[in-house]
Amino acid sequence: MSNLKKLKKRHTVKIPKNIRIIYCDKKNIITFVGPLQTKSIKLNVKVFLIPESQLIVVTQIPLSNISAVNLKSAKKLQGTTVSKIKQVIIEVTYTLYNKLNLVGVGYRVFAHEKLPNQIYLKLGYSHLVYFKIPNDLNSFCQKFTKLFLFGNSSFDLLTHTAAQIRSCKLPEPYKGKGILYNQEKITLKKGKKI
Repeated sequence: MSNLKKLKKRHTVKIPKNIRIIYCDKKNIITFVGPLQTKSIKLNVKVFLIPESQLIVVTQIPLSNISAVNLKSAKKLQGTTVSKIKQVIIEVTYTLYNKLNLVGVGYRVFAHEKLPNQIYLKLGYSHLVYFKIPNDLNSFCQKFTKLFLFGNSSFDLLTHTAAQIRSCKLPEPYKGKGILYNQEKITLKKGKKI
């Protein structure tokens, strides 16, 4: 227990009271049961649970036999495990969302009437761009220029889907037209002077 006190605060994670933790020591899996869903993580380093203070302490001790060369990467695994645990706590507690804005004359987004989880975009091309949103996410179009993506799935899936939609029309640096994230600001370049 004295070694646990020596660990830095950045390697400890405070668990909210509305989340229950199940830890399987034999399979090295930790499961988080939250108000919205249940998620599990496969661990690569040893963790200690301190139930009285609602803490998880992540150590550098690897769970499998590794060579001396890979022992240096144990510190990286420690930080990665801490960030995965924090991300899963957010995923099981809150509904995640991402908002995209379409900036440009005639740029529009529409929900498909017949096919659920399908949108189509008017982005100044000679054709419409159809996009299928994954089943774990939901979409909502507001004012034809704003698109909300939300769901209880993983944060990675949400950001990846938003990035794929944004890649259909990346913001250009001269007029700032394109698909932008909610609070994104584009620094505009000056055009050539004649």
